[in-house]
Amino acid sequence: MSSTVPTIVITGATSGIGRYAAIALARQGAHLVLTARSQARADATVAMIEAASPGTRVDVHYGDFTDLASVAALGCEIVAHHPRIDVLINNAGLHAFKPRVTGDSYSEMVAVNYLAPWLLTNILRETVISSAPSRIITVASEASRQGAGFDPLAALTDKRPFSARGSSAIYGRTKLMNIMFSMELARGLVGTGVAVNCLCPGFNVTGLGRELWFATPLEKLLTWFKIGNPERGAGIIVRLASDPNFAGVTGGYFSVNDTRPLIPVAPGADPQAQKALWQATAERVAAFMPA
Repeated sequence: MSSTVPTIVITGATSGIGRYAAIALARQGAHLVLTARSQARADATVAMIEAASPGTRVDVHYGDFTDLASVAALGCEIVAHHPRIDVLINNAGLHAFKPRVTGDSYSEMVAVNYLAPWLLTNILRETVISSAPSRIITVASEASRQGAGFDPLAALTDKRPFSARGSSAIYGRTKLMNIMFSMELARGLVGTGVAVNCLCPGFNVTGLGRELWFATPLEKLLTWFKIGNPERGAGIIVRLASDPNFAGVTGGYFSVNDTRPLIPVAPGADPQAQKALWQATAERVAAFMPA
């Protein structure tokens, strides 16, 4: 990263581990650029950052990750207002326990967890490259192992209904697609000075299954027993974003456990599958890319 104050774009920073990561990076002296859908949550997060690190520069840009046109507008707005981006952290995501289809005719989890960060990253891509040495970090998950053996090209357009129990497999597939996206992006940016990595933040209670009626009492119970501390999940994000030891590391998938390297389940590590998914995605979102 630059020796000056780094500009760090973080999606999904108004709750969960993204909020903890934003606070930690503010304490390191970063200029934060947060994406948000809710102004109330954004205001609360900015207040928390100011309390933790007074004087931190925080800019907020609004967009809806279920709407690809909104994501594209968000990306263009960020590029217009921030001529340099030292780090992009793709953290926003959701686990939906019932099927919903977006206005663009995609499964909501596919749209929010995969297509939105893919589109946003590629709109910010040239700014990140021109800011090198820089980094792109995507929050994936070992839940991706539930997507083993699936067809990623078919998953792009799969809108079949699922149950709350069956939702985990769909979520896992989107996280495996995140890993494949990150690895293909890393290959495409070799030699540019941009380090691209993804990670599993482990089990975190914050925002746990928020669509389920028992989510709030379960979160309180797990917090009481000190299970799933979100600061631990945020820690690996911060390390990949700022640790000098990772400045030249690219194409990796890392565990919350001591940032040890992970190997994704098939077809996640297959370069041909990664490339095919990339090309299919690029065709799908081409209409939303700025001219």
